[in-house]
Amino acid sequence: MKKYFITGLLVLVPLFITVWVLKTLVQTLDQSLLLLPVSWRPEALLGVDIPGFGVILTVAIVLTTGLVATNIFGQQLIVLWEGLLIRVPVVKSIYSSVKQVSDTLFSDSGNAFRQALLIQYPRQGVWTIAFLTGTPGGDVANHLPGEYVSVYVPTTPNPTSGFFLMLPKADVIALDMSVDQALKYIISMGTVAPLSKHH
Repeated sequence: MKKYFITGLLVLVPLFITVWVLKTLVQTLDQSLLLLPVSWRPEALLGVDIPGFGVILTVAIVLTTGLVATNIFGQQLIVLWEGLLIRVPVVKSIYSSVKQVSDTLFSDSGNAFRQALLIQYPRQGVWTIAFLTGTPGGDVANHLPGEYVSVYVPTTPNPTSGFFLMLPKADVIALDMSVDQALKYIISMGTVAPLSKHH
């Protein structure tokens, strides 16, 4: 009986979690319908609410924005828009920080997570996986003797939150695994052992 119950859980839990994540994602993206006038929304036009219609609208908005932003006229508009934003004190700091992070994460030349590393954290003798993000810069670098690296330590099972650390380069060990494999290892809480990059 216990064996059948556990087998059932192993089949159903991933399925339920996947459905829940997709449902949450669709519901979140459906909020874009609020941008449309009430008379243009599916429930007004068709008399029925269509789940997922907001996903299509969101994708269309993103693609249109990308299309406009790639031509010269669109680039001028973006420069003008950003010029207005950076004149507002509080908005300036938030927008600039978010834009730098998004440029690093999403651009083709972005290299947010360059390499998977093994480091001792939060204390000596306890090891965790981190990602190389670069080297300390600005005045910070002037106060760090020797060669240091900047790393991001993600939390488990949600790697979108974590800690930013600056460590001596000698204290980090480069791992023979891809960033994707390391992320899977973290998200699975260590249950999905990654292969080396050479396998």
